[in-house]
Amino acid sequence: MTTSKYPIVLVAVLVVALVVPVLFVPSTPSSTPYKTAAHLIAPGNVKGVFTTAQTFVNIFGRHLLSPLFSSMGSKPSIPAMSQQSVHEFTVKDSSGNDVDLSIYKGKVLLIVNVASQCGLTNTNYKELTEVYSKYKDQGLEILAFPCNQFGSQEPGTNEEIKNFACTRFKAEYPIFDKINVNGENADPLYKFLKHSKGGGILGESIKWNFSKFLVDKDGKVVDRYAPTTSPSKIEKDIKKLL
Repeated sequence: MTTSKYPIVLVAVLVVALVVPVLFVPSTPSSTPYKTAAHLIAPGNVKGVFTTAQTFVNIFGRHLLSPLFSSMGSKPSIPAMSQQSVHEFTVKDSSGNDVDLSIYKGKVLLIVNVASQCGLTNTNYKELTEVYSKYKDQGLEILAFPCNQFGSQEPGTNEEIKNFACTRFKAEYPIFDKINVNGENADPLYKFLKHSKGGGILGESIKWNFSKFLVDKDGKVVDRYAPTTSPSKIEKDIKKLL
């Protein structure tokens, strides 16, 4: 990569560096004084900052980062997965019991990694409850998987997480065992979801709390939505599959 190409790559890196710390702002006040400039931004601004950065990357990212990627050679091959459907996986419920996802055959699924202390928590949990109430009798199921990998914003036990969602937001859909969604220890289901629908220019990895995957009645992953895409914005896609 020539020296002249470094500035544009640096711009992209700076955008990510400025946005990621902002997302670590908890949704509840803390007695510990904030020590970074990012903490001066209120949780309510997280969505706006995240959306702006996402738009920037979608528009300019490919042009900014392609010189860097090309200089690194071709992308490593991704091993093929033997599973062809979400229904082939088994996960753990909040009590540690196995749940065979084949029980959801014939259902449309919205799979979400959730967190209780995120700036996106209130909006997403509220709308997930509304969407589920509206379409559950038509064949929609929402599968919520707590994850503590993003800013440590899901620190509680399975019982605490479930009580939070069910008491505060009246969640009637299942809250499963806390899992990892990225890295070597990522749950196999999430490896499959990411393999089925990558995350665009920034790669397959889950970017933040409340990323969403829409799955059809046959267990095929139809679409993937950013953390800032509210559940109500997915309604039209859900209705097409019901």
